[in-house]
Amino acid sequence: MPGVGVVRDQGQARYITLRGAPLNWSTLSFNGVNIVSPEGRDARYDSIPSAIASQVIVRKAVTADMTSETIAGNIDVVTRSALDYQGFHFQGKLGAGKGDLGNKDELEGFAVVSNRWETGIGDIGVLVSGSYYARGIATDNVETDFEQVPQDTRPGNADRFWARETERKYYRATRRNYSASGRLDWRPDTDSRYFLESVYTAFTDQELRDNYIFDFDDQQNSTATGNALRAACGPTNSGPNPPIGTTGYADTCIGNSSFAGTVYGIDINANILRRRFVQSIFTNTIGGDVKFGEGWKLMWRGNYTRSLDDRSAPAQFNFDSAGFGNVNRPTVSYSVADPLSPSVSLFRTNVGTGNALSRGAAVANIQDFALPLSRVRSVDANDTTKAYTARFELAKETSLFGAETVIKLGFQYDSRTKESVENLLDLNLTQANTAGIANTIQAYTNAGSYIGKIAPGYAFQYYNEPFLIAERDKALAAGFTRSFNAANYYSVNEKVLSGYLMATSRFDWGSVIGGVRVENVKNTGNALLSPGAAAQRPITAQNSATNFFPSLHINVNVADDKKLRVGFTSGAARADYDQLRPNVTINDANLTISGGNPALKPERAYGVDAYLEWFVQPQGYFMLGAYYKRVEDVLFNSRRTFGSNALDSGGVDRSGYVFSGLINGGSGYILGAEAAVQVQIEPYTEQLGLPEWMGGFGISANATYNKSSVTKPTVFDGAGAVLRAARKVSLPGTSEVIYNIGAYYEKYGLSLRVQYQKRTPYGDFVADTLVDGGDGFWDTDDELDISARYEILKGFEVYVDASNLLNGPGRRYTNDSRYTIEYERFGRRFTGGVRVNF
Repeated sequence: MPGVGVVRDQGQARYITLRGAPLNWSTLSFNGVNIVSPEGRDARYDSIPSAIASQVIVRKAVTADMTSETIAGNIDVVTRSALDYQGFHFQGKLGAGKGDLGNKDELEGFAVVSNRWETGIGDIGVLVSGSYYARGIATDNVETDFEQVPQDTRPGNADRFWARETERKYYRATRRNYSASGRLDWRPDTDSRYFLESVYTAFTDQELRDNYIFDFDDQQNSTATGNALRAACGPTNSGPNPPIGTTGYADTCIGNSSFAGTVYGIDINANILRRRFVQSIFTNTIGGDVKFGEGWKLMWRGNYTRSLDDRSAPAQFNFDSAGFGNVNRPTVSYSVADPLSPSVSLFRTNVGTGNALSRGAAVANIQDFALPLSRVRSVDANDTTKAYTARFELAKETSLFGAETVIKLGFQYDSRTKESVENLLDLNLTQANTAGIANTIQAYTNAGSYIGKIAPGYAFQYYNEPFLIAERDKALAAGFTRSFNAANYYSVNEKVLSGYLMATSRFDWGSVIGGVRVENVKNTGNALLSPGAAAQRPITAQNSATNFFPSLHINVNVADDKKLRVGFTSGAARADYDQLRPNVTINDANLTISGGNPALKPERAYGVDAYLEWFVQPQGYFMLGAYYKRVEDVLFNSRRTFGSNALDSGGVDRSGYVFSGLINGGSGYILGAEAAVQVQIEPYTEQLGLPEWMGGFGISANATYNKSSVTKPTVFDGAGAVLRAARKVSLPGTSEVIYNIGAYYEKYGLSLRVQYQKRTPYGDFVADTLVDGGDGFWDTDDELDISARYEILKGFEVYVDASNLLNGPGRRYTNDSRYTIEYERFGRRFTGGVRVNF
């Protein structure tokens, strides 16, 4: 579809972006009722199975009856109803497949059963459905963080960024999606219809992660400085040695550079992690549509939705090298210039007088190094969102403005509360020894060797999951328990009272749709602060605002087969619930700290667009359009090294964690153009002199071009000094170009489709300083999929799907494209099976 792109996570389509805009500019709804995703406002779609949908409607023309958060557009999932079918109906699918990375299995299936009955009180229909999808995952994953190093004083330092750490993440995971739904419909007569529906969908990720971080900068403060020290770096039989007392980090005089070099006696941080990730939506809707009187219609809906984001990590064990100057620390030769062939070679470290370090013998297996246990954690973490919606719309058919005019008056009330609760077991080495927990990494690793395709440069074995869980259970058996983590608790409530008035007038020459929406939004955030050793102290922050959102659309019939559409829209993208919390959240597993900002204002947008559509006769479609949006109070995800020991606890140094939080920026714009074409040869075979079988060929293509510019405000430190001056950047999350090209064949019961999508780079985060390498970007994404269907008998078909055929990576970089900070590949996937429909 024009302007519709997907954003993937580990090779699986997860989000939808419209016109290449930020994810939170689009909204998700079920049957017109907005749904809060487990993650919040960035609605994810891989937890919504296609089995529940009769159709999916994408609206990019925003009208007053849509919530103001709809800036780029709305994706409405219209669920199936038994009244959609004449009588008994069954539809099903069963398939299986393989992923070529790690030789992992896939299994998928769904079933829909419905029936309807004509009774003395009208038509009654019942529909139930269920679905299941499972996919094994292995990934190739390399991550590298870059930084500027103040101790690097040699020529060229102003433009030089150093790899402060490189990391290998080895995933073994099983992802599952499953759903169950039921719907009861009653149509007492042709003028009224009532329904009751429940839908439960879930996405689970059972993840095993072996994680090795090579911490190059753990001795950064001892980096040799000044050209006078060059004489201390003479060659030896094993290569250039660093000055005494240093590791050679950020030292060009021994031949190291931003992307390659050797560091001596550095730290390895090893983490083995078992995650239990669940995201679910349980939504329940009751509603009705009633016609009465002369041209009156009442629509009402009531909805309760419970979304769960279970972020639990049942077991996380950390292992660290011994202190600096110990012979059990490795020397590492690395190269991170080419993300396809990153290399990490391991050597023993020779330690001489005064910590004079040199390279020793090569080491083939990383687990040959002594990596003693440093920490044991078990986190039970759940973010629960409860949302209540009541909506009423009264419509009247009139002859206002000398045309067929429908006036709509609507009211809506939403109350949504997101609460984050963590219970944490956190043991240091002394406590772990008390519980009798094995304290070397070698005890945990005997579950097979690497199954990825990007060679790590050394051998290793995956950890043994049953053994890990058994060791965790020793801590519980010894009386250590998970306790409430007050520092990460928050609750944010949002109440929205809205009303709208709109009119749709149809003339001989076209139509006009105009209206205004008014919304009052009140946010209340609660958290617990623990200043020092003092008792926990509750904190509450509130803000509220009332805003008006006008819209106007004019549709002109230029000719019988051509339409010109011109529109003006307005909207406001509000910050997510966790971003409005009045505290910070610490994630020790990912080495991050994220901060809330209850004073955030919504991101306002005002836009105009114009589209020309040509419905080619006898078959075909062409569209060309342009749009412009003015944006104010742009929401930026600010990012920098935390740089403080204020949140250290239990011997954990968090000063080097990455701190991120949302801030309001200045104003700016996004403008763009769209084009789309769809045509099939079928109606033209005779006049072109082509054989009949060629009529099945067709093409569907579209492209979107974006240009954006917004002001990132000046960043100050705690003392008021300027960290980075105000500057112009692209709107975060926006790609310059998205295009889709699809070729297909539809004839004789055969359906073949080849679909290609390309999305150019877009901003991931905007950094407060250059210390961490600057702004982050997602690189170009290319996706090629092929599907084939053949109807053997009426209502019975076989299918084959091939996905991610280009095996393109998910790649992020910082500063410029040379500095790859994440590179991950997921492999190709192939599935096949049968479908039935009768």
